Amino acid sequence: MVRTVNALKVRKNLGQLLEEVYYKGDQYVIERAGRPMAAVVPVWQLKEWQERRARFFGMVAELRRKGKKLKPRVVEREVADAVRAVRARSRRRAV
Repeated sequence: MVRTVNALKVRKNLGQLLEEVYYKGDQYVIERAGRPMAAVVPVWQLKEWQERRARFFGMVAELRRKGKKLKPRVVEREVADAVRAVRARSRRRAV
């Protein structure tokens, strides 16, 4: 569950907030003057997010490396062909 809490309440109740995050898996968005400033999430969620982010950017780097060998015309033609194929399949299903 994601809850919003102001910074003053966090200062007064930090121990309780940390226990709710650790034991219940709650998430908090901390606001200051009504503006979201930070988030508190369980450590396992942060690690999972960091791992997914690293995998994603690894895939992007790999695609860039492979894409350097391709000519823009070839890529544009293949994308156009793929779009036409998907649209044709969609039309067949709609009928």
